[in-house]
Amino acid sequence: MSAHLLGRKPAREAPGIKLHNEITLQLGRVHEACGPARRSFAMWLASQTQREVLWISPAWEVEKLNPEGMAPFADPARFLFARAQNAKDLLWCMEEALRSGAVPLIICDLPEAPALTPVRRMHLAAEQGGTMGQAPLGLLLTPGDGGAQGIETRWHMAPTYRNEATSWTLTRRRARALPPATWLATQTEPRASLQVKQITTEDTPV
Repeated sequence: MSAHLLGRKPAREAPGIKLHNEITLQLGRVHEACGPARRSFAMWLASQTQREVLWISPAWEVEKLNPEGMAPFADPARFLFARAQNAKDLLWCMEEALRSGAVPLIICDLPEAPALTPVRRMHLAAEQGGTMGQAPLGLLLTPGDGGAQGIETRWHMAPTYRNEATSWTLTRRRARALPPATWLATQTEPRASLQVKQITTEDTPV
């Protein structure tokens, strides 16, 4: 008896870092976070990992991450910091870190959105980094509304002031296979998972 060429089993979901049932960032790819709370998004993503996190930032920037501000999300001791002297070195550090596969999450704080070619190189590097095990995930932090070309997903995060709780409005602005969507994310306790509720048109004030 000949076997059927096509089966009816559902396609296997690509592995990723899961922030919520409907919010997953695929491993082996490069994603983008923009908006005034983009670094909070990065810390939220880091809180869902267990190992080291590499944070690459410009050496000419005076501002640095505050450990007290990081602590409500994740242990600052898990973070490794790299400071690049120029924009070209920022992209080079990101690419090489992804290719090495040594760190599961690499975050690059950029002064502006990169072009298509370096992002494509990062995707290839992330795939190569996963040849010996779990593929790494790259997150680009870009100012304003972002605009990096060729990224897997783009997320915009901004603070939302509601009562005494710490909350943010998170919008998925771009994804290869998913439509735009918006959620309200609230943190009730330090190191606790964020409570997430999708915002529909009925929830949006007129």
